[in-house]
Amino acid sequence: MDKHYDVIVIGGSFAGLSAAMQLARARRRVLVLDSRRPRNRFASHAHGFLGQDGKAPSEIIDEATAQLSAYPTAHVATGEARTAERVDDCFIVTQSSGSTASADRLILATGIRDELPSLPGLDERWGISALHCPYCHGYEVADKRLGVLATHSLSIHQAMLVPDWGPTTWFTQGIVEPSLEETALLEARNVRIERAPVVEVLGDVPNMTGLRLADGRAIEIDALFVGPRTQMASPLAKQLGCEFDEGPMGPVIRVDNWKQTTVPGVFAAGDAASAWSNATFASAAGVAAGVAAHRSLIFGL
Repeated sequence: MDKHYDVIVIGGSFAGLSAAMQLARARRRVLVLDSRRPRNRFASHAHGFLGQDGKAPSEIIDEATAQLSAYPTAHVATGEARTAERVDDCFIVTQSSGSTASADRLILATGIRDELPSLPGLDERWGISALHCPYCHGYEVADKRLGVLATHSLSIHQAMLVPDWGPTTWFTQGIVEPSLEETALLEARNVRIERAPVVEVLGDVPNMTGLRLADGRAIEIDALFVGPRTQMASPLAKQLGCEFDEGPMGPVIRVDNWKQTTVPGVFAAGDAASAWSNATFASAAGVAAGVAAHRSLIFGL
């Protein structure tokens, strides 16, 4: 460690590795620091990612890491970046081990942390029968009894999407009350609206057979879509003074079209800097951040 690099990329999942690949191919010295706790570690398979459909996320990451490591100027280290600060004309990153490294540019691909509703039986099914994205997981539960659990006002949009994969019940949780127009749209999509709050997930873990309601009834459900609130998985963006925008599910790092944050020399990509969470979106954003960081080394900020 204790070396100077052109760029340090913090986060070694889809966004971070994609960014580092551009820099390695530009023959720049790049270090990737990764704590090995990606957001999608709860899912057994990744879907909808061109050329990688059906692979385990860890398998995709391991293969990409091996490909990146074949470039002589690329280095990958496992560890958690605890602090990052600007000192004179470079950035100093300190790991939890105490080791440090410096760089002329930083790319934050630190991801986000899902905050699930406090509902007995939900956590242990996350990524298996309790799901986040219908585009990522809907095909695998197609034609089963599907539910959508409201966590915020935008859940109505998810409730309108999910019927393309199967018969859908929308549980409002007392959080959202649809307007007459929205009710008509939901009915046109054959969405059943259930206003009694869900209090428990039923079935043998990790499977799901239904949901217990506050009034004692049990509704048969095989898979439940939940849009969790999110928080930054790392404090580094805040430490560095980056500004944030309030996304629909939680804060996101403010970036321009080339993934430059409000702090000169710091770029950000992936779920931490986008309201749209998807492996393909993350990888594409990483490519943009890597290219932009490289260009900034040549042309300045």
